[in-house]
Amino acid sequence: MTDWTINRAAQLSYSYQHFAHAKVFVFDKWCEQATDRGARMPTDLSGACKYSSLFMNLVFGGTICGHYEHQYNLIDGRIVDLSHDAMDVGRIINPYHHEPDYFAIPEKKASLDGCLPRVARWVVEFLKEVKEAA
Repeated sequence: MTDWTINRAAQLSYSYQHFAHAKVFVFDKWCEQATDRGARMPTDLSGACKYSSLFMNLVFGGTICGHYEHQYNLIDGRIVDLSHDAMDVGRIINPYHHEPDYFAIPEKKASLDGCLPRVARWVVEFLKEVKEAA
């Protein structure tokens, strides 16, 4: 199982422009995933923090932080969260509280690892888009 709390090296340098691109990209993928599951079309990234934080970690490096209600990224000492404006995050009293032991729970590790194949495909596609746009 992968240790997501280890500081990962970036494949792409973090910038506000790349953040904006990643936010649109991940939202589109979140909508595709809802369609694949026959779920209601999302209006924001509510419920996507596991996928979006994995994506950001694999693309922009840093570490994944969080607790049982929400997870986000810490990149170069800065809180970075694609879901920052999602309705579910807005309902959390302290969304950026960090409980390191939460990520040591075997079921949590397995859950993140289970998302990895899909997120890894997203990362490849996203990096290709960025390269082609440059």
